[in-house]
Amino acid sequence: MTSLSEEQKRDLEAAAFRRLVEHLRQRTDVQNIDLMNLAGFCRNCLSTWYGEAAAAQGIDLSKEDTREIVYGMPYAEWQARHQTEASEAQKAGFETNRPKDH
Repeated sequence: MTSLSEEQKRDLEAAAFRRLVEHLRQRTDVQNIDLMNLAGFCRNCLSTWYGEAAAAQGIDLSKEDTREIVYGMPYAEWQARHQTEASEAQKAGFETNRPKDH
């Protein structure tokens, strides 16, 4: 494997994160509950992790701030535009697969 410097790793990880966020912004048809049921994380998880990383560096970002960073718009706006009511099957899957921290 190619040896990468810590700076290179950081830059590549940041680029991959930005690509993931952009992909999720484009895929508004994929609901958070689907992500949770299939992968155990969702857009809200990403925004929480972003906030935790900011806090670790002494940067104070609100939950609303971090969600807007991930969603590309205020969370309430994204919900109004794109969020649909979860089906009974989705809700049941979430109850079965929900990570312990949710």
